[in-house]
Amino acid sequence: MIDRSNTPVSGVLSRRSLLAGSGLAVLSTAFLAACGSGGSALPAASGAATGTAKQGGTLRIARPPASTAETLDPASSLSAYEYLGALYNRLVKLDEAGSVQPDLAASWEKSADAKTWTFTLRTGVTWHDGKSFTAQDVVYSIQHILDPATKSPQAGVLSTFVDGKSVTAKDAATVVFTLAAPNAEFASLLTSYNCYIIPDGSAATIGKTGIGTGPFKLVSFQAAGPGKVARNDSYFGGAAKLDTIEFSSIPDTQARVNALLAGQIDFISQTNLDYATSQTVLASANATVAAVKNAQWYTVPMLNTSAEFRDPLVRKALAHAYKPDDVLQLAVHGSGTIARNNPVPPTDAYYLDYGLDYDLDKAKSLLQRAGMSSLSVDVYTSSYDSVLSPLALALKGSVADAGITLTVKNSSADSYYTDVWMKKPLMTSYWYTGRPIDQLLNQLFRSGSSYNENAYANPQLDQTLDAARATVDDAKRKILYQDAQKILVDDGAVLTPFFADRLVGIGKNITGYREYGFEFDYLAIGLVA
Repeated sequence: MIDRSNTPVSGVLSRRSLLAGSGLAVLSTAFLAACGSGGSALPAASGAATGTAKQGGTLRIARPPASTAETLDPASSLSAYEYLGALYNRLVKLDEAGSVQPDLAASWEKSADAKTWTFTLRTGVTWHDGKSFTAQDVVYSIQHILDPATKSPQAGVLSTFVDGKSVTAKDAATVVFTLAAPNAEFASLLTSYNCYIIPDGSAATIGKTGIGTGPFKLVSFQAAGPGKVARNDSYFGGAAKLDTIEFSSIPDTQARVNALLAGQIDFISQTNLDYATSQTVLASANATVAAVKNAQWYTVPMLNTSAEFRDPLVRKALAHAYKPDDVLQLAVHGSGTIARNNPVPPTDAYYLDYGLDYDLDKAKSLLQRAGMSSLSVDVYTSSYDSVLSPLALALKGSVADAGITLTVKNSSADSYYTDVWMKKPLMTSYWYTGRPIDQLLNQLFRSGSSYNENAYANPQLDQTLDAARATVDDAKRKILYQDAQKILVDDGAVLTPFFADRLVGIGKNITGYREYGFEFDYLAIGLVA
């Protein structure tokens, strides 16, 4: 999730910010297993360390340098997010099952109409500089996110419901959010990595000081350069295993891999290894590969405003025309889960097991009903991500029998998300999974949303999402979110072939590595005893 300095849509959010969303999928730490039907699984990550980490030591992480303007301000689109989970806490966080859990908030409750949310904070929590954490810090942090000058990626999500005046400190340990509209899922929106809490009044300095309440304290930080954090022995959540974490910035992917193989680093941050590289790592003496299961959602946006895909019959014809098993195998060597054109990952609590399957006759029939005997269209792709081009090529070969001709157009990675994305009728794209259901469906599919990459517009979907937000009964709200998935699938809103596992290079000397909620477990990770 490197910031490629892409031009933000509407001048606010970068592509990197939206990729990040609010979290990553659950980590499978001990081995790599293919989850798709058929295909060859990646071999088990033999030699991956298990068991309890020893106390002490230094973890060396190589990270791709995002920008010389990167900052430790978690609200910023240029935040150096590898540091964030070590330095800061949120009000609430996600657990490995994707459920919202306490963090700085000990508990919370919502009103009967889901418009008033009251968070009761932990007591006795201190900042790294020794000052006490209070409700005013939370109020200030939310106001900082919402401040247009901050240009926070999460501002567009939260500002639909709150403004600076609607967040108040009832007392030193109580924060109240008064929403402009009901949202029974509001707490989940605060799990975003941009929603870490910072000290009251610290906006001008937080980018360099990194003062938080987290399990590590900042020792040093250089934008797009090296940095270091040290264990916070006063952390309310208990002491981390590691003494320190050292960060190095290595621009080139292969250079990061070479450093791992040579034992110069212990972990490669935010690099999805391709299949060939993963095999090299697995064969090495010093390193292995872990899989973040279903961490990346690969999609092929069809611009609904284009002449080619304005008709839902054509969109559904394309969805029925490809063979999911073949595409999964050819694009990611079977390391993933077939999505059946449902954009909600199967690990989500609101997931509906419903989708469109391969049906050659139906694909041909739908084209004929649309008044077409065949379809020829360009599909744009790039090397921005290692899977995008293989995905385009796999689709090209798979849909040919349906009379659909795809011409693959490779575009520059540097300009792909400014010149191609959301501009061409058909393109390849991807996101990181784990964002809350409310944010996923509203941000990416609601009519007029800035990040609706399919330009999809359906009043029935919008109404269903509004009803879900306003429904406080958990079972009924789940049904509504599942109704929304059915609308998207039935209308051919999105072409989603699969969710892919993210392959992570990690040293054999590291144990306790679990990754979820857009960070790994900073308390458990450590060196082999």
